[in-house]
Amino acid sequence: MKIRNVLHKGLLRFIEDDDPSGIQPAIAPKLRRIISFLQDMEQENELRTIPSWRAHQLAGDRKGTWSLSITKNWRLTFRINQAMIEIIDLDYEDYH
Repeated sequence: MKIRNVLHKGLLRFIEDDDPSGIQPAIAPKLRRIISFLQDMEQENELRTIPSWRAHQLAGDRKGTWSLSITKNWRLTFRINQAMIEIIDLDYEDYH
């Protein structure tokens, strides 16, 4: 899937320029694997094939947003536009 936009500036630099300065250096390899997976993915049901990422959809006012675990405190969140087959609003969030 194409990634339409990235909300977190450090994550955007990492994706575009392979510059890890805006993220935790220790998790750069994991983020690189996840980003590659997302770009190669064809359907959202593929997200659940990697149990350690704990892929799930959020509820409440964030219903429809996917969450993938990076570390205890950090996660990638995004929505999927099925019509355009693309990932939108990709973000790197501290949720604690």
